[in-house]
Amino acid sequence: MDEFIEQANRMGAAGEPFLFIIDFEKRKPILSPLDQCRQKGIYYDIEGFSNVDLDPIPVPQFNFHTRPIDFSRYEKAFRHIVEGIRFGDSYLTNLCFPTGVETNLGLREIFRLSRAKYKLLVDHRFMVFSPESFVRIRDGRISTYPMKGTIDAGVPHARQKILADEKEMAEHATIVDLLRNDLNLVATEVTVEKYRYVEEVQSWKGKLLQVSSRISGTLPTDWRAHVGTCLDLLTPAGSVSGAPKKRTMELIFEAEEAMRGYFTGVFGIFDGNGLNSGVMIRFMEKTPSGYRYWSGGGITARSRPEAEYNEMIQKVYVPIY
Repeated sequence: MDEFIEQANRMGAAGEPFLFIIDFEKRKPILSPLDQCRQKGIYYDIEGFSNVDLDPIPVPQFNFHTRPIDFSRYEKAFRHIVEGIRFGDSYLTNLCFPTGVETNLGLREIFRLSRAKYKLLVDHRFMVFSPESFVRIRDGRISTYPMKGTIDAGVPHARQKILADEKEMAEHATIVDLLRNDLNLVATEVTVEKYRYVEEVQSWKGKLLQVSSRISGTLPTDWRAHVGTCLDLLTPAGSVSGAPKKRTMELIFEAEEAMRGYFTGVFGIFDGNGLNSGVMIRFMEKTPSGYRYWSGGGITARSRPEAEYNEMIQKVYVPIY
């Protein structure tokens, strides 16, 4: 990570565009000059800014079958997290697991067909089709967009229910407070500009509603020369870890008993003047035993294991429609 920070700061100061990928544990960050991504097997599409053909193609018939972990395994991890919360180690902890997937589509096809704000395909090993922004920087202003709260849009009065849910309200408030504090590490005049607004996410299974907020601050004029340092201070993303971050990260490793790798890391592009990045949720990887799709959600003292388990499964989808 030290080498990544130094290289990113140097390229930022020189105004040289680059793509970055930071894994959840910050052990294997990737940084590539933007014009070298394709030859390295890295393909991206960040809100329409892409190094691949974006012309629409017909959606083929496809299957997508899932094999979630047993509820008993999830509940064991859930109980460990809740015990830590009640002991005072955490206020909110993001708990995630991989789900086995069988599909007749390859990662390249899913990348090509899926629709999302942030898409990434790396060396045919993993891909991301994320709806969640991490940070954007434009004209010296940095903004982050925590996304917490998910509901099936087909549920009667779904919008009102998700906004009125006390558990979701507490979870969202905690993450907004955490990310407001995170931005204060790199910026001044940090404010919550928009609180708990609802966005719609589409997949072939139907629509989901997700709740986000926008927090912004003002960066120093020489921020480009410290862009790597800023990314280091802000990662891992609070919305996919929890609060307080250090002890919560330890709880995550204890409960999940595995490294997440690039899942729930962040990726983005510095274009020489600004930066746009996403959180690597909605993540699918190719393993020797087949495809795995990671998902999860935030756990609080008010969480119920059955509801959280079902939400984790609900998030296993591809945005192809």
